[in-house]
Amino acid sequence: MNNEVINGEKIQENTKRPTSIKVKWSLGTALGTTIIFAIFAVLLFQCFSSMLLKQDQNNVRIALNATEQKLNNCHHNLTIEDIQRSFNIDYSPQRPSKDSPYKDSFIQSASHEGLTVSVYDCSGRELYTTKHNTIKFHKVKELTETHYRQNGHTILLLRKPIMDKGNHHLIGYVQISNRLVQYDQSRHKLITLFIIIGLTVCFAIALMSYWLSSLLLQPIDTLNETIHKINSNDDEGKALSEVRVPVVSKDDELAELTVLFNRMLDRMHRYVEQQQQFVGDVSHELRTPVAIIQGHLELLERWGKDDPQVLDESIKASLQEIDRMKNLVQEMLDLSRAEQVEIQYKNKIADAREVGLQVFNDFKMIHPDFQIVLDNDLKTKTPVRIYRNHLEQILIILLDNAVKYSNDRKEIHMAMSKNTRYVELVVQDFGEGISQANIKKIFDRFYRVDKARSRNKGGNGLGLSIAHRLVEGYRGSISVESVEGQGSVFKVQLPLAKDVQKE
Repeated sequence: MNNEVINGEKIQENTKRPTSIKVKWSLGTALGTTIIFAIFAVLLFQCFSSMLLKQDQNNVRIALNATEQKLNNCHHNLTIEDIQRSFNIDYSPQRPSKDSPYKDSFIQSASHEGLTVSVYDCSGRELYTTKHNTIKFHKVKELTETHYRQNGHTILLLRKPIMDKGNHHLIGYVQISNRLVQYDQSRHKLITLFIIIGLTVCFAIALMSYWLSSLLLQPIDTLNETIHKINSNDDEGKALSEVRVPVVSKDDELAELTVLFNRMLDRMHRYVEQQQQFVGDVSHELRTPVAIIQGHLELLERWGKDDPQVLDESIKASLQEIDRMKNLVQEMLDLSRAEQVEIQYKNKIADAREVGLQVFNDFKMIHPDFQIVLDNDLKTKTPVRIYRNHLEQILIILLDNAVKYSNDRKEIHMAMSKNTRYVELVVQDFGEGISQANIKKIFDRFYRVDKARSRNKGGNGLGLSIAHRLVEGYRGSISVESVEGQGSVFKVQLPLAKDVQKE
């Protein structure tokens, strides 16, 4: 057992290798098949046994009826002479010793087969039997039929009173017993056959199930191997970026599971990278304001506290850096939330026309010295797949950048339009512009074209990163075209939410 501490609690990890699902499946399938076959075999066995027993019962009843017909012509209590005469038994000395004394064909067949025919008088005294009879006789009032096991054999026993055919008086009894030799042999053969077939089928099903489960569960084995590779790698970030489950060509649920698992690994890798980048970026960006505040405090501690001018300058500079740190932390939180929109806000809907008009009017009011022009082709409600606050945040970031980086020409153009799939939002300024060398980096975190001027304007280099991540999170796109010294055009495309009402 391995012990692992998670959130202050000791978790015991079971290192015992679990039973393979292929073995469980094979054993379960074999057991289920055996049970079903056993039920089927029992029913079939009972059916065959019943048919064989009924056939032997018919034979015994035929013998009973034949015996009764030969004896019921007597009009008095049966005697040995009546039986010899009725059955045509020859005990004369002239009969060859090898010949049967029974001239009647039925009695001859009964004496050679498993049948034992016994005749009794009215008092229950045995008058005649075809074989040695070990079964004790009991008087009966009507036909009785029983069967039981004796010395490993099934015995079928019939007893019936014999009535005078004329006046229906009791003249004796007949008892016929039959050792069901063929019945028992057939049952034993059936049992042996069913056992052999059952074991063969069970073994074959187990092997086939194991092979089939191995084939079907191969993606699960590959999945386990991938997880073990990731867990055994010391550098989990590297493992998440390099290790993936091979995609199988089969079109089934396990193939879909493989694809989903790889997507999950991609997302986990992205989150790990974001976390590492977040920590690195924050530590890097906070280093400068912390150093500035520390420098001012050390200056005040040495001698500046006694100089009102130095004290005032240090306090103002420290408060300015603290305010910048606060804004930086807030922007980092916004960026962190923007990286999770696929999970938290994937089903949100906003009206692009309403939000665009609102942001446009707000900026016209906040910046009366700017000429902000709107070209609006959205004449009706236009739902897009994005959270309303995030759409508003994207437009504010783009318009705020346009205001910050405008020079003498304080003019901003904003346009809204749509096609069959997307809503397109465009913000154009006529300011500094961006060089081709920098245009590919402007969506990176903390990137500023002119760091000194951006810092003076209150920028941390996170606004466009937040906008870029929000747009991508909602399956949209954001692009920029710029000419240095002439201005920039930012274009955002967001997918339409057709036939969906605003939430």
